[in-house]
Amino acid sequence: MAQDPYKTLGVARNASPEAIKAAYRKLARQHHPDLNPGKPEAEARFKAVSAANDLLGDPDKRARFDRGEIDAEGQEQRHSGSYRQQAEQPQGGRYSARPGQRPEAEVFDDLFADIFEQRRRAESAPRRGQDETYRLVVPFLHAVAGATEALTLPDGRSLSVKIPPGVESGQTLRLRGQGGPGRNGGPAGDALIDLDVGQHPLFRREGFNLYLELPVTLREAVLGGPVLVPTPGGPLRVTLPEGSDAGRQIRLRGKGIAAHGAREAGDLFLNLRIEIGPADAALKAFLSQWKPEHPHDPRAGMEAAP
Repeated sequence: MAQDPYKTLGVARNASPEAIKAAYRKLARQHHPDLNPGKPEAEARFKAVSAANDLLGDPDKRARFDRGEIDAEGQEQRHSGSYRQQAEQPQGGRYSARPGQRPEAEVFDDLFADIFEQRRRAESAPRRGQDETYRLVVPFLHAVAGATEALTLPDGRSLSVKIPPGVESGQTLRLRGQGGPGRNGGPAGDALIDLDVGQHPLFRREGFNLYLELPVTLREAVLGGPVLVPTPGGPLRVTLPEGSDAGRQIRLRGKGIAAHGAREAGDLFLNLRIEIGPADAALKAFLSQWKPEHPHDPRAGMEAAP
């Protein structure tokens, strides 16, 4: 059973024809199937609104509904007039427009005109341009310390990309207003720069810390002393402890990555690797006669599993 048409249109029972028309046009625009593709509930609502307007928009139908002669679907509720008048009434016929009433086709023409006008306005309104994504390979040390890189776009433009210190592969930088052009005076989109940080032959990164395999001579490992160590900020003089074994790790605090916004920098870890170097006759002669004061077996306890 159809709902009360006044409730369907959301108007009072004493609403004027103008108010009924305005309510109908508003709801019809809101629920029209062309503007709600794939939404059956909107189509059902549109049909209900149209049926309510068909009844209340006709002065004669509205009066008969208010008197209880017809229901919300336009069906007769009681007989009126003679049997002969009832028999002569065309069954299922449509009501023609009454004087002062606008034909249904004209009302729908106005409705579709409003819909197309809304679309035209939407298409001519200012629109923001699309975001465009690019890939930028950043040298390792530039990613550690920060730098400015030039990126050439497919259309020949060149962008100046400021690389913050501490960036990693997979991060994305946004350059506002450097993407696709806007439409109808709308703003340009943004350029999204996906970063790909290159490798380095010396340094390995873990978080904000750096690791370096540092080769040292046998003399430096045994006697200790100052050695020059490469760091991202330039060579640094570091004093090795006496008797430094291969694999020993030395920590240089704050010499790692000082990322943008971080409270403190990471560390640089030196992993010592002893290199004997070219054959030395004097060293061979010394070692052949050398008897350590405290003999040490570096392979003690090493046994193959059974």
